Amino acid sequence: MMPTTMPDVDLVDPDSFADGVPHGLFDWLRREEPVHHHPHPETEGFWVISRAEDVAAISKDTKTFSSYEKGVFLEEDTVLPLDFFRQSLLVMDPPDHTRLRRAIARRFTPKTIRDLEPRIRQITSDVVDEVIERGSCDFSIDVAAQLPLAMICELMGVPHEDREQVFAWANKISSFDDPSVRADIDDGLIAFEESYIYAIELAEKRLAEPQDDLISVLAQPESGGEEPLSEIEIANFFQLLAVAGNETTRHTTSHGMQALMDHPDQRQELIMDPALMGNAVEEILRWGSVVNYFRRTPMRDIELHDKTLRKGDAVAIYYCSANRDESEFPEPHTFDIHRSFSNQYAFGGGGPHFCLGAPLARMQLRVMFETLLDRIPDATNAGAVTRLRSNWMNGIEHMPIEFTPADRLNA
Repeated sequence: MMPTTMPDVDLVDPDSFADGVPHGLFDWLRREEPVHHHPHPETEGFWVISRAEDVAAISKDTKTFSSYEKGVFLEEDTVLPLDFFRQSLLVMDPPDHTRLRRAIARRFTPKTIRDLEPRIRQITSDVVDEVIERGSCDFSIDVAAQLPLAMICELMGVPHEDREQVFAWANKISSFDDPSVRADIDDGLIAFEESYIYAIELAEKRLAEPQDDLISVLAQPESGGEEPLSEIEIANFFQLLAVAGNETTRHTTSHGMQALMDHPDQRQELIMDPALMGNAVEEILRWGSVVNYFRRTPMRDIELHDKTLRKGDAVAIYYCSANRDESEFPEPHTFDIHRSFSNQYAFGGGGPHFCLGAPLARMQLRVMFETLLDRIPDATNAGAVTRLRSNWMNGIEHMPIEFTPADRLNA
C-alpha cells in the first residue's frame, strides 16, 4: 500500500542505501512529486527527477542540461576535482563529447564486440574453473569481478600481472562513499593519478610498438587520415573503461545471480530454455540498475511539472527510479525474465551519453549466465551479503554462495 506521506529518506546519506535502493521513496515521488527539491548539508540542495520520461528527456537535451558545467555528482569534487574530471568523456558536453565519442566508436564497433565472444567464453570458463571444485566462493569477488576485469584489461592491452592493480584503482575511484574501500578523497585522487600515469605510459608503448589491442588502435591514425587520439584522451578513456566497464558489469552480475537464486523457478526456466537469456539479461540490468543517478546542471531556467529549475541548480536524474517506473514496467518490483522490453535505463536515459560499452556488457552478462547455469545451476546463498556503502552505485561487495562441486574443464 502506497504511503500517504513522503517517506523520510535522506538520499544524500549513503546509509539510506544500506539495504538497497529506497524504492518506497521513489515510488511516492513518481506518483506525488516527480520533481522534488531535496536538501543537502553542504549545498543549496538538488532536484530529484524520478519519472522515466523525464529522465529520458533530460538525458537527451544536453544543450539545456549540462554534464560539463558542474560535473555528474551531487558534490562537484566527489570523485576528483572537477577540473580533472572534465577531461573525461563522461563529463564532456557536445561538441567536444561528440568528437571524442565518434573517434572512439569508430574503433569500438559492433563487429569488434562480436569478434570478442570466443575469448569472453574462454575467460568465463576459466573463471568458473577457479571456483568449481571448491563448492563455494565469494561470488562478487571470485566470479563477478573477474570477467569484466580480464576483458577490459585484454581490450586495452594491460599485462596480466597488472590486472589486480587496475581493479584496485577502479574500486577506489568509484567507491567514494565506502570507507572500507576508500579512506578519503585523497585516496581516490591518488588512485586516479596513478592509473592516469599508467595509461599514458601504456599509450606511449603502444604508439612505439603497436599490438593487437584497443590502446594500439586508438593511438594510430585512421586510414582516412584522421588524427589519432592524444595520450591524454586515451588515458581518460582507459579510466572510463576501467570504472564504467568494470565495476558496473561486476555489480550487475552479482545482482543477477542474487535474483536468480531468489527466483529458482525462473532460473530453472532459463536452464531449460536458453533462448530466454537475451530477455533475462535486460531484466537483470533493469532489476539491478547499478548506477543510481547522475547530475545535470540547467544552463537556463526551465519549468518542469510546475517547478522552476534555475540556471546552475543541481538536477539528479535517478535511473534506479526510472527502471521501476510503473508507466513503463508493469509490476516493476517483480523480477520477471518474460517481461516485454522496449527500453531500460541501466545504460542511461538515451542521448549522447548512452553507454558506449552497452553491447560489450550485454555480451559478457549473457555468456556469464549461460556458463553459470550450465556449470553451477544449484547455487544458493551461504552467508550475509555485504553491500557497497554508496548513494551513487548500487553495488554488492561480497556475496558468499555454495553449490555442488564439479570438475574443472581446463587444466
